[in-house]
Amino acid sequence: MNTKDSIDYLAKPENIDKVVLLYSGGLDTSCMVKWIQEEYDADVVTLTIDLGQPGVDLEDVKQKALDLGAVEAYVVDAKKEFGEDYIAKAVKANADYQGYPLSTAIARYLKCEKAVEIAHREDADAVAHGATGKGNDQVRFEAGILSIDPDIKLLAPVREWSMTRDKEIEYAEEHGIDVEVEKDSPYSTDENLWGKSSECGPLEEPDKEPPGDVFQFVNTPEEASEEPEYVEIKFEKGVPVALDGEKMMVHELVDKLNSIAGEHGVGIIDMMEDRVVGLKSREVYECPAAVTLLEAHEHLENYCSTKHENQIKKFVDQKWAEMAYSGLWFDPLIDHLNEFIDSMNQNVTGTVKMKLYKGKAQVVGRESENALYNHQLASYDEGETFNQEASPGFIQLWSLQTKLINEQVNGDALGN
Repeated sequence: MNTKDSIDYLAKPENIDKVVLLYSGGLDTSCMVKWIQEEYDADVVTLTIDLGQPGVDLEDVKQKALDLGAVEAYVVDAKKEFGEDYIAKAVKANADYQGYPLSTAIARYLKCEKAVEIAHREDADAVAHGATGKGNDQVRFEAGILSIDPDIKLLAPVREWSMTRDKEIEYAEEHGIDVEVEKDSPYSTDENLWGKSSECGPLEEPDKEPPGDVFQFVNTPEEASEEPEYVEIKFEKGVPVALDGEKMMVHELVDKLNSIAGEHGVGIIDMMEDRVVGLKSREVYECPAAVTLLEAHEHLENYCSTKHENQIKKFVDQKWAEMAYSGLWFDPLIDHLNEFIDSMNQNVTGTVKMKLYKGKAQVVGRESENALYNHQLASYDEGETFNQEASPGFIQLWSLQTKLINEQVNGDALGN
C-alpha cells in the first residue's frame, strides 16, 4: 500500500446512501442508527443474527430498529450454520488462544458473511459495525468483510464519535432512544452459543476478583452442586453428534451442554489476554460447553492418533487459533490448516465420558474402535504380548548419539 492509498483509507467515506448495520439492540448500535442517519444522511438497514444468545427477544430487537428509523430490519437465525461451519471446526482444531475458546472471535466471521450478503441484496454502499478502536473485533470485521468484498465501504462509528459510555447514554436520552442500561453496570459483554465474554468496569482491576454479578452462563464453583454429574459425548470424525446417547445437531448439543456444565461451574476463565492491537486486556469468559467439548475431543484425538500425528497437530491447532483470533479467517492458510485438521479427525470417532464437578470438566473414560491403545500390549498382567526382551536393544539404539557426545565431552574434560 502506498502513501496515497493509506490516506484514502483513513479518509471519511463519502457518497454513502445506504448502510447495513450489524445491530444488537444495545446502547452502542441503537445510538448508531440515529448517528449514521444524521452524520451520513443515509438510510440504515439493520442486521441482527441469532447465534443462540440467551435472554434476547429478537422480534423486540427488530421492532426497536424500525422504531429508530431503520428502513429495513433483518433477523437471521444462524444457529445451525454457526454450529456446523464454525463451532465444529473449532472443536476439531482444539481451538484455544491463550486459554480462550474463541467464542466471540469465530462468530464475527459468520456475521461478516451475512453482512455482505444483505449489503448486496439491499444494494447498500457500506457496512457498519459497533467495534471500538482498542479491540480485536474491528480487525475481524473489517479484514473479514473486505476479504469477501474488497469494494464495500466500512463504517466504525465508535472510532469516529469518541463518546464515553456516559455520553452515549446522554445521546440516547436526547434522541429518544430507549436503552435499558445502568450507569453503575459498565460491563461490555458478548454472548453466543459458544460462550460469553465480559470486560470493562470492575474487571479492569486485574488484582480484584470478578464480582459475582458478571456471571450469567455459569454458577460459581461455590454455588455448584455438591454431587458430580457424568455425561457421555459421542464424536464422529471429530464432531460432537450425541449427548448421553441422544443424537443432536451441533448447535442443539452445545446449547444443552451449556446448561448442564454451567450448573456445575464449568467454563469460567479469568485471564490477561494479548489483543491483536498490542494491548493486554483482562477478560472473563463463561464457556461451559466449549471447555467440556474441547477437553473431551482432545483426549479422544490423542487416543486415536499416533504420537507423531498428535505432536504436529498441536502446532497446527495453535496456528489455527492464532489466525481465527487475529482476523485472518479468510486467509488461504486457514483452508490448508482445515484440510490437515479434517484428515487428522477421520479416525476421531468414539465416546468420551466426562465428570462435571465444582468447576472442572474431567475425562474419566473413553471408547473408540479406532483407538491405538492395546490392552494386551500395555498390560502387566498374565497374557501380555509385549516382548520385553526387545527393550535392551532399543535402548542401546535410542541413546546411541547421547552416549557418543557424552563420551566425547568427558574425554576432553579428562584431557584424553
